[in-house]
Amino acid sequence: ILLDEEGHIKLTDFGLSKESIDHEKKAYSFCGTVEYMAPEVVNRQGHSHSADWWSYGVLMFEMLTGSLPFQGKDRKETMTLILKAKLGMPQFLSSEAQGLLRSLFKRNPTNRLGSGIDGAEELKRHPFFSTIDWNKLYRREISPPFKPAVSQPEDTYYFDTEFTSRTPKDSPGIPPSAGAHQLFRGFSFVAPPSGGEDRPSSTSPSLSVPKMLNKNVAFTDVYTLRESIGVGSYSVCKRCVHKGTNMEYAVKIINKSKKDPSEEIEILRRYGQHPNIIALKDVYEEGNSVYLVTDLMRGGELLDRILRQKFFSEREACAVLFTMCKTVEYLHSQGVVHRDLKPSNILYVDESGNPESIRICDFGFAKQLRAENGLLMTPCYTANFVAPEVI
Repeated sequence: ILLDEEGHIKLTDFGLSKESIDHEKKAYSFCGTVEYMAPEVVNRQGHSHSADWWSYGVLMFEMLTGSLPFQGKDRKETMTLILKAKLGMPQFLSSEAQGLLRSLFKRNPTNRLGSGIDGAEELKRHPFFSTIDWNKLYRREISPPFKPAVSQPEDTYYFDTEFTSRTPKDSPGIPPSAGAHQLFRGFSFVAPPSGGEDRPSSTSPSLSVPKMLNKNVAFTDVYTLRESIGVGSYSVCKRCVHKGTNMEYAVKIINKSKKDPSEEIEILRRYGQHPNIIALKDVYEEGNSVYLVTDLMRGGELLDRILRQKFFSEREACAVLFTMCKTVEYLHSQGVVHRDLKPSNILYVDESGNPESIRICDFGFAKQLRAENGLLMTPCYTANFVAPEVI
């Protein structure tokens, strides 16, 4: 079960699937992952589509509790538990969840929920799913609870490095026949834009630097470091130049021994496409340092602009605050709290002073809400700008 870039699920790997299975015609293959096998698969007495609903129950139990319902020290013991063990139902589960699990864990497949004439409709009608609009879900009109942090179509962040680290091998096709060109008469092809080039941007055009996931590539192999442009509690920000394109960027260098950057990276990767949030271009890891490459904010900090002008008129302040309010509203709607909003973390893309060119930066203290009560317990802040409940 995989997630697409929007967080919608896709069912994959049909290598062990079987067609034309019903109550009359059964399959007798012993296949699958033991912990998810239905009793009728384990005892090899023949199984129908009801076996999938047992596996569905195992999946549900694992998602709700973090453990498998039947798991022994080896395959033989696990199969014995599936056939004979009494399942202890965790009491922290809701009565609806417990009821659905008990209906799915029926060892007699004919008594199992979903095995009747109505099939999956029996599950859909269960009280556990009472809040689900199945038609909207099918049309992908319900926002997924989790959206993966994917920044561009070629992103392989979630792929297993065991495979992405391998050297690619060419697999040439069969040479075309002499008349093969006739097949493509009148055919033309234009490669689609990559790296998000087709997405509109309010910033000046810039070349999207491909993301390097190869740990053998060092940051200094791709970029040249220049002068420092900012210093924080756990990091330093410098100007850098991409060697291949001569484009200028900013790089935030974080000391991993002082600060775990994983939350900041995930937030920037997931929400950096917003027009008023700084865009993360690249991530490198070398020893004890992590390099976050972003757009270079040539307009400087809001703090510097305030100090230069000595004061903002209400009209200017209103325009800036309106842009910030829209951006913070977006972050909050996605369950993200910045926790360090201050003038030095609000930067301009250019010297125009246009409020729409504002970018919220430095998500080092930002957090994605995960607790049921929505509260954050980690005290992170800049003293003069902190809310009382954080202290």
